[in-house]
Amino acid sequence: MTELVTEEEMIRSICGHLPQLLRSDPALGDYILSVTREHFPTKVETEDRFTRMLNELVRDREAQSRKWDEQNRKWEKQQAEDKRKWDEQNRKWEEQQAEDKRKWEEQNRRWEESNRHFDAVNKRIDRSIGALGARWGLQSERAFRDALAAILVESFEVEVVNIDEFDREGEVFGRPEQVELDVIIKNSVLILCELKSSMSKSDMHIFERKVRFYERRHGRQATRMIVVSPMIDERARRVGEELGIEMYPDSLNVPV
Repeated sequence: MTELVTEEEMIRSICGHLPQLLRSDPALGDYILSVTREHFPTKVETEDRFTRMLNELVRDREAQSRKWDEQNRKWEKQQAEDKRKWDEQNRKWEEQQAEDKRKWEEQNRRWEESNRHFDAVNKRIDRSIGALGARWGLQSERAFRDALAAILVESFEVEVVNIDEFDREGEVFGRPEQVELDVIIKNSVLILCELKSSMSKSDMHIFERKVRFYERRHGRQATRMIVVSPMIDERARRVGEELGIEMYPDSLNVPV
């Protein structure tokens, strides 16, 4: 009876005898090669495939490198553009600051010129007002003298004389100058007057020196010294009191 051989035993037997069979029968080797080639690539095919894979990897790497270089180029270009924009913005900012500074300095210059102009105008106005005040004061003093003379002559029957003499020695003003005084004469009474729109401390001293100048020049002593002025400084009033000068705000108040 024939003993059956299993598939596993047959495979083991083939594997055990295959090397010897291939050496003894080259055709068998070619056959096995032709069969296995359908399922497994040859060495050359394997090498070609590996080469293709390497080439693909190289191409991928080169492509990736190109993409990376391109990205770096774009990044550098963007950085350069951003730097250009930043520099341009800084330049415009500096120009704006310089322009603002120029405008501010120009405004300050105009403001200072305006202030100088206003100061000059104010000074001119002050001088004009002072000149008008001086003229008004002189006119007022003349009006006071005229009014006082009229009142005294018509109401009190006295003689009023305006004295205007030259002081060669400068006794009154410290230099040669005209000296003007109003003189009231009633019988033997001699009254010397000063009529001004305002009286200061120095004005009061000058009036007293005018009186002494008149007394020495004419050899007569004044019975009374009178100042008539609507504006008498407080310090001038104290000086007048010390010098024995009578002071009145209006000619109508003067007792004769």
